[in-house]
Amino acid sequence: MENQPWLNLYPDTIPTHIDLEHKPVHAYLTEAAKLYPDKKAVHFMGKEFSYREMHESSLKMAKYLQDIGIEKGDRVAIMLPNTPASVIAYYGILYAGAVVVQTNPLYTEREIEYQMKDSGAKAIVTLDILFPRVSSVFNKTDLKHMIISGIKDFLPFPKNFIYPFIQKKQYGMTVKVEHSGSNHLLTEILKISSPDPVEHTLDFEEDIAILQYTGGTTGHPKGVMLTHKNLIANASMCDAWLYKNKKGEEIILGILPFFHVYGMTTVMILSVMQGYKMILLPKFDVDTVLKTIHKQRPTIFPGAPTIYIGILNHPELSKYDLTSVQSCISGSAPLPVEVQENFEKLTGGKLVEGYGLTESSPVTHSNFIWDQKRIKGSVGVPWPDTDSKIISMETGEPLPPGEIGEIIVKGPQVMKGYWNQPEETAAILKDGWLYTGDLGYMDEAGFFYIVDRKKDMIIAGGFNIYPREIEEVMYEHPAIQEVVTVGVPDAYRGETVKIFVVLKQGHEATEKELDDFARQHLASYKVPRIYEFREELPKTAVGKILRRQLVEEEKEKQSNQKLG
Repeated sequence: MENQPWLNLYPDTIPTHIDLEHKPVHAYLTEAAKLYPDKKAVHFMGKEFSYREMHESSLKMAKYLQDIGIEKGDRVAIMLPNTPASVIAYYGILYAGAVVVQTNPLYTEREIEYQMKDSGAKAIVTLDILFPRVSSVFNKTDLKHMIISGIKDFLPFPKNFIYPFIQKKQYGMTVKVEHSGSNHLLTEILKISSPDPVEHTLDFEEDIAILQYTGGTTGHPKGVMLTHKNLIANASMCDAWLYKNKKGEEIILGILPFFHVYGMTTVMILSVMQGYKMILLPKFDVDTVLKTIHKQRPTIFPGAPTIYIGILNHPELSKYDLTSVQSCISGSAPLPVEVQENFEKLTGGKLVEGYGLTESSPVTHSNFIWDQKRIKGSVGVPWPDTDSKIISMETGEPLPPGEIGEIIVKGPQVMKGYWNQPEETAAILKDGWLYTGDLGYMDEAGFFYIVDRKKDMIIAGGFNIYPREIEEVMYEHPAIQEVVTVGVPDAYRGETVKIFVVLKQGHEATEKELDDFARQHLASYKVPRIYEFREELPKTAVGKILRRQLVEEEKEKQSNQKLG
């Protein structure tokens, strides 16, 4: 690390450098099973699983994958919510020597097909209710095997008996899959497979553990190559930051989805590394979260602003005791100061904002949790072994404190590169520095502040949404001549998606028609919430649509509404 002012801010309890053990991600599950064989690793909707059970199940998964032809370096996708199956699949794939491809369960057929083709995944682990969706694109990809799990598979009695009826009511169907051919049931795998996979020698620094797909402003999502070192480094930094936590004793709430790098690193990998118990929730529901905290008493609660906002605004909040929560790091979107203050009053714990991106596994900065050296409105200082600076967008030279420029970072958590995209990699990785594309500044003390996210990216409910992906879909509608997507301020989601549409002459389309079209081709969190029809869109002299002008118009409109 270069000599930077924030190093003087670190309390004695947080190291500025961490000596990493050169062990792959899955080696920590092996270690946890030896240290805490009977300790509960996972709590899921009333049923608990020990570290011994999770370890053995993961080894069985690995052996089965190898038996059906998965070799070292092959890609295997996981398309699951937070369930015991998602943990077993993750570590099983790594034990098999393969690479995890994280896939959002909300993806449409179009998005699944693209990601499977791009990654070259040979197998996918998914949910029974998603079986029809994956099946529809299965033969268009390199997929050879589908491993299916159900929520009911890991529920206690009588929930496992009742759940199929609940599922049918929610989704209007139940799905039954036979364990044969290219379809494999996880429950059968855990019955028939043996826990003795072939061990592969892995290069800690070079071998890829996961492909984590992230959107792009220039087209399709890119596969971020994160190595075993990247992930272990970031989880180790997180552990150092949470210096009051006790190994083998903490309970961590797993609301953040593991298919997102933030949840994967700060919940799942950290928990296994430190022998914590994970409480897994397959989706965010405020009532369930409050009841879970009240009953299960988690001490660590990583989240996003929308989660904390939802809790604070619950009408029956006073009925629940949330005082077990000791530490929370908020990510994915800016954390409002009033949310931070109110949540800390409610729990008696600490809530701080962090910063990072998928390409950095993901965390690079955070405020100190238990130390008084924290600044409201700041994302804090770089984590151990992480360097950061602000550079001029014009010259690339470092800028002095207080001046706005691009934030760049360097550290062991920075990705290896983009999957099969050397040009995109070269554009963002230069001499070991990751060019974030985010604008910010650093104050005299070394605290960093985010001024704006990447120019066009929308962050709604913690999800990164890229306008071009939405526009490419909407341009396929026969009535649309021009379309542009912007993020508009939203009190709950941070931002929400709005599109401006110009229809072709002689064509008609209603808001409902466009909404139905979008829902057929986009994951639900990407679907526009607001539609505005216009005769024309503002453009430059060369015909480029002035997206930023529309954003400013929306901000002014909302400002005037507040004043009115």
